[in-house]
Amino acid sequence: MTKPGIVLEAKNLLVERAGARLLDIPTLSVNRGEVLALIGPNGAGKTTLLLTLSYLVKPRAGELFFSGLKVGSGYLLSDYRRKLAMVFQEALLFDTTVYKNVASGLKFRGVGREEIKARVAEQLELFGISRLKNRSARTLSGGEAQRTSLARAFATNPEILFLDEPFASLDPPTRESLMEDVEQVLRRAHTTTIITTHDRSEALRLSTRIAVMNQGRILQVGTPAEVMYHPVDEFVAAFVGIETIITGEVAGAQAGTFTVSVNGREIQAVGDAVKGEVVTLCIRPENVTLSCEAFGSGTSALNAFRGTITKITSMGLYQKILIDCGFPLVAYLTNRSMERMVLEEGQEINAAFKATAIHVVKKPETRPDGPSPAR
Repeated sequence: MTKPGIVLEAKNLLVERAGARLLDIPTLSVNRGEVLALIGPNGAGKTTLLLTLSYLVKPRAGELFFSGLKVGSGYLLSDYRRKLAMVFQEALLFDTTVYKNVASGLKFRGVGREEIKARVAEQLELFGISRLKNRSARTLSGGEAQRTSLARAFATNPEILFLDEPFASLDPPTRESLMEDVEQVLRRAHTTTIITTHDRSEALRLSTRIAVMNQGRILQVGTPAEVMYHPVDEFVAAFVGIETIITGEVAGAQAGTFTVSVNGREIQAVGDAVKGEVVTLCIRPENVTLSCEAFGSGTSALNAFRGTITKITSMGLYQKILIDCGFPLVAYLTNRSMERMVLEEGQEINAAFKATAIHVVKKPETRPDGPSPAR
């Protein structure tokens, strides 16, 4: 039985095409009022999962439950689809005016004329396109067309809103403006939403939970903080922006801390481990401190290393610094700090990070005393 608060639940979804398995989802639940972001690289199965959850793609096997009722038997498929709204990457509009496009979903649902006028006017205002209501959809820019598509979806007051990379085809200023409007509308309406994106910044900004996908499977589901700072494996770590991912062997362990040997350098981490165990250390670049001077006894960071800057890459608002410390280490610096420190490639630098800043991923097959506990 579906738990209270869960509006949509998928069990054992399997999608295949031409003998290839595109989707294999043992279980996934969506809570009422949340924004669930499906993130992953191109080809991860995000859109396939979205289309399957909306029943635009029929799975080879598996079940969908809407508000506790099985879709297709306990809940008619036609009734289920009327509870949904979908917005694709490319706006799919009718060859008519903006107003009639926004009103179209309401007309299909048999909503009265006066209520249609009120709902359409509200959404045109929320998405900043009231002035365009009499314009032909053919004359709209990409951003205006997507605003119209979103207004049409929200106008129907859907139980679940599906957004398939809705900002991907827009230029940066338009993307930022539209994302801000969508963020405000979602916060105001509390609409249950599932959005696909390969951009982790979009997921962090809009979602209350994130599901990381690869090769048709969900690797991890959790809050943005859980996924960003406690990834379950190296793939998730790399995808969510952890730039230092290094593997070493536990050289010693004390109560609550342990030492990992990486290319002859010793790194202190917090947690429990067994000597001889092989672990992967994940360090976010924003947690690495750089200094031209040696760190004194006043630093709280247990890990301090002397290294050589091998590459500096401008990322716009900040600089990405790659350092060879006997192992590769990545740090971020603001442009102002970069100017103050006058760093350049080939220069020696001191780098430090706290033991508590390290997320440890264990490799079950390498534990000397058997498999590690499930994560």
